[in-house]
Amino acid sequence: MFEGTRSVGIPTFDSVNGRMMEGPGGCSLVEIRMRDWQRLSIFRSYTHPYMDRPNLTVLTSALVTRLIFEGRRVSAVEFTYQDKVHRIGAGLEVVLSLGAINTPKVLMLSGVGDQAELHRFGIPLVEHLPGVGQNFQDHVALPGMIWECHGDEPDAIFHWFARSDSSLDTPDLQTTQAPLERTGLKKVNPTLPASGWIMIPAVIRTKSRGRVRLTGPGPLDPADIESNLLSDPDDLKALIAVVELCREIANSSALRPFFKQEVVPGNIKGPGLENYLRNNAISWWHQTCTAKMGRDSLSVVDANLKVYGIENLRIADGSIMPRVTTGNTMAPCVIIGERAAEAIRTAYKL
Repeated sequence: MFEGTRSVGIPTFDSVNGRMMEGPGGCSLVEIRMRDWQRLSIFRSYTHPYMDRPNLTVLTSALVTRLIFEGRRVSAVEFTYQDKVHRIGAGLEVVLSLGAINTPKVLMLSGVGDQAELHRFGIPLVEHLPGVGQNFQDHVALPGMIWECHGDEPDAIFHWFARSDSSLDTPDLQTTQAPLERTGLKKVNPTLPASGWIMIPAVIRTKSRGRVRLTGPGPLDPADIESNLLSDPDDLKALIAVVELCREIANSSALRPFFKQEVVPGNIKGPGLENYLRNNAISWWHQTCTAKMGRDSLSVVDANLKVYGIENLRIADGSIMPRVTTGNTMAPCVIIGERAAEAIRTAYKL
């Protein structure tokens, strides 16, 4: 695989992190957080070791419904747990970390957002912040391009990053590659080859923008998510480019002995390929940017993650990103949490 990517100008790196994503691109083995051959979650690393502390309570299956205000100061959080409504008072402050969908939803349900949007559902305005729920961004991908292999599947997982245009300063394309057996797809689609290789191409510097809106004033009213994937024509061009680059790598002399033929999507080009991409493109589950940090009219938080115009409230999740990151969003979200903790320690001399 390294030889195949190098043949199309993608260099090899020892680590997927850092300069590989910040420069012109590269290919590396995937790094996975694991212990005893099992995936190691962020919760397991950060929270589980301290579950016996008396000042920490973790409630699963609890739904945060809204923030309670005294003027513009957050005084409590309301949530439902085991079919009952509860309130917890805020001694110093509240940190929302509900993600790019539910963070703006709870803000709007609590009266923080665009005044016209809140007026539609009779929600009393606490603070007019028109950027709440706007600027929705995501990475767009294909479920997978699949090649039939000669013999056994190679047993490794790779990432590569590349640019669809040499004028770009950082990569805008990403592909995850793995043995077909690792995906579990053969269990749900027995027509797939017995031995196969999958590449999942994605566009990671998307220009399309969407938004998250309310559908009603209640916490059980679902959010209206307008992702607008591929609404910008440049994103479709980039997705075509990453598909063609996958094909170029798979057809390289280095990989030709291993790959027999492309079975999904097969020999589709031109307008047929465009239609295929529009019909099959998916979210890469990196929804972000709906309560962004900044100083313009759509900004929601400042450099310390404090919500503009509101006292005792910070946001610490992917919604505060001004733009979606070049690579996967898990590690950046961890860093956002680390910086929030640092700001809180500094503010209260903890």
